[in-house]
Amino acid sequence: MDKKDIALTIPTLYPNEIVSIIVGDFKLTKMYLLLIVVLTLVIVTYLVLQLPVFGRLPKGKRLEKLRQLPNYGNGAIENLSPTPTKPEDVSWGQMLSKVIKGNVNGVPPKAILPLVPDFSPSESLKMTWFGHSSYLIQVDGLNLLVDPVFSARTSPFQFIGTQNFPGTDFIKAEDLPSLDIVLITHDHYDHLDYGTILKLKNKTKHFITSLGAGSHLERWGIKPDQLTELAWGETAELMGLSFTAAPARHFTGRKFKRNQTLWSSFVLKTKIQRLYLGGDSGYDTHFKNIGQTYGPFDLAILECGQYNDMWPYIHMFPEEVVQASIDLGAQCLLPVHWGKFKLAIHDWDDPIKRVTAKADELGVQLVTPQLGQTFSLENKPQTAWWKEL
Repeated sequence: MDKKDIALTIPTLYPNEIVSIIVGDFKLTKMYLLLIVVLTLVIVTYLVLQLPVFGRLPKGKRLEKLRQLPNYGNGAIENLSPTPTKPEDVSWGQMLSKVIKGNVNGVPPKAILPLVPDFSPSESLKMTWFGHSSYLIQVDGLNLLVDPVFSARTSPFQFIGTQNFPGTDFIKAEDLPSLDIVLITHDHYDHLDYGTILKLKNKTKHFITSLGAGSHLERWGIKPDQLTELAWGETAELMGLSFTAAPARHFTGRKFKRNQTLWSSFVLKTKIQRLYLGGDSGYDTHFKNIGQTYGPFDLAILECGQYNDMWPYIHMFPEEVVQASIDLGAQCLLPVHWGKFKLAIHDWDDPIKRVTAKADELGVQLVTPQLGQTFSLENKPQTAWWKEL
């Protein structure tokens, strides 16, 4: 074959054809790169979601019991009343815009000054509030800790999320006395904190929680014989105390799938007192029903904070908190779920100002302890300490 024959076998490429080949190769390479990026993100997301902090969804007998609940349907637990995530006239875009905008008054202007707790054993009832929904009940010689969160952020990772208010990190899990019972109302991060549970599990005799949430605790090393899970209406007698799980109007979930574990309020009976531990809840008729069935109560501990018109069904406004305490037949009201974390866009002290005003109007007796202040029902703190900041 001579040079002329060889030349005839090589196709002639015009400039526009060369450009087309180059562009085609670039598009193909770009598509492959995009595919690799997407697959990498999918794999990383999957691996991250397997981390222990997210807990574990119920399965086996635990899941079967959940499916037998009268308010279980369409693969999830439902509230007693229809409870949409948001009103129909509110868009997700509006919610996101307002949350991003935030509120400069959502954090106290100065550090909160807590008091030094008194953890000495006690037969008579005394309590210590640590901010938000964490509090210690000491009664009948026992130590009962509710919804303990002692991490800096209510988040699966401590490098994201709003940080606790200055001055509110005055107590660590290691500082607490030995605990007889830890009670967890539901599995949200501001009530069930992975880091705190790891520090408490070896100093706690027993854990009580809503049905299904025990799956998280077991993954974190809590033994099944250390764990009691209750559905609404069920009662457990432990160490001389009586715990009854009761309805609440809320939701659960530590990942994307909601309402796979139960959320509850709890009725606590000691030798002498009857307390209502509210957990998180929007206002509804269940307060009246609980008051008629289990009340009256010496004290109602109700969430009062992190509310907004954009999610009015899952958290109470302060005025509703006061009405709920009346519905329950409570002699006095301790408003919690405020004073430590900014999880909504209202002013940091808006909850206590509004609940105080409504309580004064309706003649409801409030208990307003400082963070870290140990108190009894015979000596109820009623100081307006938030006004000093």
